Amino acid sequence: MSNKISGIAASAGIAIAKAFVLEEPEYTIDSKKVEDPAAELKRFEDALEKAKGELNVIKDKAKEELGEDKAEIFAAHLLVLSDPELVDAVKDKINNDQVNAESALDEVSSMFISMFENMDNEYMKERAADIRDVSKRVLGHLLGLETRSLAMIDEETVIIAEDLTPSDTAQLNPTYIKGFATDIGGRTSHSAIMSRSMEIPAVVGTKTVTKDIPSGTTIIVDGLAGEVIVDPTEDELQAYKQKLADYQEQKAEWAKLVNEATTTKDGAHVELAANIGTPNDLTGVLNNGAEGIGLYRTEFLYMGRDNLPSEEEQFEAYKTVVEKMEGKPVVIRTLDIGGDKELPYLDLPKELNPFLGFRAIRLCLEEKEIFRTQLRALLRASAFGNLKIMFPMIASLEELREAKNMLETEKSQLQKEGVSVSDELEVGIMVEIPSTAVAADLFAKEVDFFSIGTNDLIQYTMAADRMNERVSYLYQPYHPAILRLINMVINAAHKEGKWAGMCGEMAGDEIAIPLLLGLGLDEFSMSATSILPARSQMSKLSKADLATLAEKAMMAGTSEEVQKLVETYNQ
Repeated sequence: MSNKISGIAASAGIAIAKAFVLEEPEYTIDSKKVEDPAAELKRFEDALEKAKGELNVIKDKAKEELGEDKAEIFAAHLLVLSDPELVDAVKDKINNDQVNAESALDEVSSMFISMFENMDNEYMKERAADIRDVSKRVLGHLLGLETRSLAMIDEETVIIAEDLTPSDTAQLNPTYIKGFATDIGGRTSHSAIMSRSMEIPAVVGTKTVTKDIPSGTTIIVDGLAGEVIVDPTEDELQAYKQKLADYQEQKAEWAKLVNEATTTKDGAHVELAANIGTPNDLTGVLNNGAEGIGLYRTEFLYMGRDNLPSEEEQFEAYKTVVEKMEGKPVVIRTLDIGGDKELPYLDLPKELNPFLGFRAIRLCLEEKEIFRTQLRALLRASAFGNLKIMFPMIASLEELREAKNMLETEKSQLQKEGVSVSDELEVGIMVEIPSTAVAADLFAKEVDFFSIGTNDLIQYTMAADRMNERVSYLYQPYHPAILRLINMVINAAHKEGKWAGMCGEMAGDEIAIPLLLGLGLDEFSMSATSILPARSQMSKLSKADLATLAEKAMMAGTSEEVQKLVETYNQ
C-alpha cells in the first residue's frame, strides 16, 4: 500500500526513481581548553581557506552551468567566510576563552543563525541558511569529516533530505538526479529556485520525508501537485508514467509556440515578456520565445560583492541585454535594494519593518551618487536598443518628479560630453503601493507606462506579510480589492494613451491570466519557463468574453468566489 506525503510544489515535473536519503554527517563538538591558542587559530584559518577553495570551485561550476545569478549565492557564501563580524568573533573566542576552534565556531555561528532565524522576513531567514551551510563546511574540515558529494552519484535517483543547501543543489547532475524532496523549505528557498533553473522536479516543506522514506524505496516526486508517493503500486506507477508522458507531450506542444506572437482566440495581441536578474538569464528568455524583458532586476549587480559596481560595469551589463534582445523592449528597474535586501558595504540601519522602510527609490533619492552612476549607465546603454527605465516603490508624485529630474540632468550632461542617448526613452514606474494605484490617473499624466508589482501590492493592500506563515492566507492575488486596484491602473494608463504591464508572480498565474486579459492588461512579464504555457493558454481564450468575467470578479465577495468564477468559465 503506497503512502502519499504532501508538500509544496517547488519545481514542475515528475520524477520516478529509488530514494537516496542524504544523511548529515555527525558534527560532534566537544568544547576543550587549549594551551596554544596560536596553533588553534592556525587550524581555524586553514579550515577557512579549504572551505573557500571548495566554494570557489562550486561557484565557477554554478556560473558555467546555471548562470551568473545562481553563482552569486556562492559569492555571498564566500563573503560570509570573509565577514569580520563572524571570523573575528571566532578568533576572539579562541584567544580570550582559550577554547578549540570547532567549539568557538559552533558557538558564534549558532548565535548568528538564531538571530537571523528570528527575524520576520524570508530574505533574512535565508541568510541563516547561508551561515549554517558555510559554517558546517568549515566545521567538517576542523573535525576531519568527509564532505558529502552529490556530484559522485552515478545512477538514477531521487534525493531525500531535511534540506538541500545551495552547495548541495549546485552539485546535482540532472542526468542522474531525477528529483528531490525535503522536510523543510519553500518556493523562495535557494534550492527551490535553483531546481527550477535546472528543471529538476522538487517538492519541499513536507516535514516528514526523511522520517517516512528509507533509502532504496521506489518513490514518485510530483512537482506539479506538490506530492511524494512512497512505494507506489503498479497501477500508480503506470498512472504517473502516463502523467509524465502527458507533461512531456504538453511541453513539446508549448515548444512549437516559441516563435509565435501572443494572440488570443479572437485575435487580440498582448506582449509576453520575461523577468531576469542578470544577462546570463537571456538564454532561457530567448529559448522560451519572450517578446521582451518586462523586468530586469539590477540589484544582482550590487549583491555578492564588497563594493559598488562602477558605471562602466553597469553599462556593459545593460548594453549586453538590450543588444541581445535585438530591438525588443527591455524594461530595466533601477536599484531596488535596502531593508530586506542588504548590501553589507552600504551599512544601512537595521529596521523593524524593512518592507515598509528605507529602500528602492527612497534610498536612491538620498544616496544620489549611487543613483546618478546607475542613471548614466542606463542612459548610455539606451543608444544600443529598446531600453525603458522603471522606478520602483514610487509612493508620491514628488518622488517621481525628483527621479525624472535627476534623469534629465544626467541626460543633458551626457549629451554635453558628446555621448549618444536614445531620443525615444520611455520612463515608467512600478505600481506596488496602494496609494499609487488609487492615484494612477495622476501618475499616468507623468509616466510613459505602468508595471504592476503584485508581490508587494497584494501584501501592502491586505496588510499581510506574505512571508509570515500565520497570515499567509491573506496573500490573495484574486481578491476583488486587488482586481479593482489593477483595473484602476490599467484604465488610467489607457485613458492617457499609455500601456500597462505586470511583473509580479500573478502575471504568469493560470487563474489570474483570464482575469488580467479581461481587465485589458497590455504586457505580462513572468519567469521565462512560464511564457510558453501562458501563450498556449491565451490562444484558447477570447478577450471580448473575458471583459464580462472580469467585471463579475470585481463584484464578487471573496477570493474563493473569484476562483470559482474562473474555473466555471474554463470548463
